[in-house]
Amino acid sequence: MLNKKALAVVIAASLGLTACNSDNNTDTDTEKKVQVNLRILETSDLHANIMDYDYYKTQYDPSIGLARTASLVKAHGAEVNNVVLVDNGDLLQGSPMGDYVADNFKRDNTIGGTHPAYKAMNTLDYSVGNIGNHEFNYGLDFLEEALSGADFPYINANVLCEADCWEGKEKGDNLFTPYIIEEKSVIDSNGDEQIVKIGYIGFVPPQILLWDKQNLTGKVSVMGIVEAAEKYVPLMKAQGADVIVAIPHSGVGSPTNPANVNDENATYALSLVEGIDAITFGHSHSVFPSATFEGLANADLDKGTINGVAAVMPGRWGDNLGIVDLKLEMKDGGWVVIDSLAKASPIYDKNAAEPELADADNAIRDAVAMEHQGTLNYVNQPIGKASADMYSFLTLVQDDPTVQIVSNAQIARVEANLTDEYKDLPVLSASAPFKAGGRHSTTADAGSYVQVAKGELTYKNAADLYLYPNTLVAVKVTGAQLKDWLECSANQFNQIDPSSSKPQMLINWETHRTYNFDVIDGVSYKIDVTQPNKFDGDCQVVNPQASRIVDLSFEENGVEITGEALAQKTFIVASNNYRAFGGKFAGTGAEHVVMELPDTNREALAQYITYETETNTEVNPTADNNWDFVTITPDTTLDVRFETQDSTLADNFIKNNQRRTLEKQPGSDEFGFAVYKIDLTQ
Repeated sequence: MLNKKALAVVIAASLGLTACNSDNNTDTDTEKKVQVNLRILETSDLHANIMDYDYYKTQYDPSIGLARTASLVKAHGAEVNNVVLVDNGDLLQGSPMGDYVADNFKRDNTIGGTHPAYKAMNTLDYSVGNIGNHEFNYGLDFLEEALSGADFPYINANVLCEADCWEGKEKGDNLFTPYIIEEKSVIDSNGDEQIVKIGYIGFVPPQILLWDKQNLTGKVSVMGIVEAAEKYVPLMKAQGADVIVAIPHSGVGSPTNPANVNDENATYALSLVEGIDAITFGHSHSVFPSATFEGLANADLDKGTINGVAAVMPGRWGDNLGIVDLKLEMKDGGWVVIDSLAKASPIYDKNAAEPELADADNAIRDAVAMEHQGTLNYVNQPIGKASADMYSFLTLVQDDPTVQIVSNAQIARVEANLTDEYKDLPVLSASAPFKAGGRHSTTADAGSYVQVAKGELTYKNAADLYLYPNTLVAVKVTGAQLKDWLECSANQFNQIDPSSSKPQMLINWETHRTYNFDVIDGVSYKIDVTQPNKFDGDCQVVNPQASRIVDLSFEENGVEITGEALAQKTFIVASNNYRAFGGKFAGTGAEHVVMELPDTNREALAQYITYETETNTEVNPTADNNWDFVTITPDTTLDVRFETQDSTLADNFIKNNQRRTLEKQPGSDEFGFAVYKIDLTQ
């Protein structure tokens, strides 16, 4: 959707090449080369973190927020003559402020003015914004109204209209403007004014059709990212684009199979599409270039290139600003990129003597002051009382109260809504830790843990415990499918060699996200980490005969059911729309869905806390310890380690709640995480 206020600076169809002074087009040896230095700045994955504020802790946080990133935007923009600013998406959802705005829309069917994200961004002279997958979380009506408040155009090349689309779109039309070409006035190396036509094209993962099925089914279809690029990039070149900037809301992806049309993470493949000069990407919340990507084929981490194409990814929540510097030269009547440099500039460095690298931008704070106060009021609504602390510091190594309370709430809500057809089936719950060290790829991730103290609870605590606005969905599965579901979940752990005395890291951060570490409550099981994984992080079979899940059992009427009897048994599993419709894990996919509730998981959690408090004076989140690791009998002294938060709060919680012997190691790792030994031998 192209915002009308931005039409003056955008052309979508322009023929011919950039006009240049004829004196600069001669090929004499004495003539100075005509060059232009162009800087592209990128924000991405802000997730409604506009303020530099942690609403869960109710305090300012200098490590997050557009209010801090904006200072870097202005500082790095002031260093050069020619600069453009882009946003990659995942802007409208992900913080209590985003939930506060969406809740108002849900009640009144209107945002009630300009979305606070755009109140802030409209102060920064963005050239263009891209649509991220989380933009669809609150539905197309919400998205349309929100985008109307942006003073800059939006692009997306791979989402197509199916039915009931906005602005007179018909079936097969692009739902959004697929690309734009901006005529950018620049100053060249001789001090003369030139025009460079900058083309911007955006993409979103095709998986939005699964992740937001309830909002998008029958309304849109989605092309593959590379498929859309190969269609539109040649058109952009034909229409005079001198420089093409791809803005994929998509992670790096695989260099070994870069051409899968439905890939979620397709940036590597995009770097191979002819005509793309720079890629400002996002989605996976990592920082590129950085040591995280050491060994990536054909990537130059010093220059910030993938297959020779300048590329940058600026983390998440505003913790970094992406910077791409392109050197353009006039050759044969057109501008070409002759050199580039890309980097991510952080707003905070925990290990620096002065960790705050960016001051707060008061213009941003002032722009959203009203919504900031409204968010504070919203998250401080009381909902109940808890009998125990709920911290996720140990959630990856033992059963955990932050996951347990979500499972309890999901089971209660699904059981209360089962139809007669399914009332005789046992209800289980699949829930994963959403805040358990982020992706262990930036220093900010070390702060990403649930921290809800016992005592009075408010809505902000429910939002901390359940980060996303998912809706409750239940699936029907067999015990055999249940085991494979858990087998894929167990990819969270690296394989441990019981014959090695060297330090071995337990957590697989590289290929498994913690939000895919489903704990299935209602059954008991153990995980044997000495065995290879049966599935990879995408739940694709890699070792067909492998079995990490052992001692899987279900107790019914005092009888323990195991083995083949369990494999043949049928269960209802309460989960969320992302998991249930995703089709990734065994037993998921539309054909398994038996219940779709309008309630968000977070609403169900808040209401469960309130009910338990009213009934029992407080809610008890204590973990039932239904899962554990298999105890290892090693051939030597075993040294297994895992990462968690490095703080006094974490130290005390771990000391008082560890189920196995844990020993903190000196210092911290490169991202500021504490490292603990875990004794898996007893």
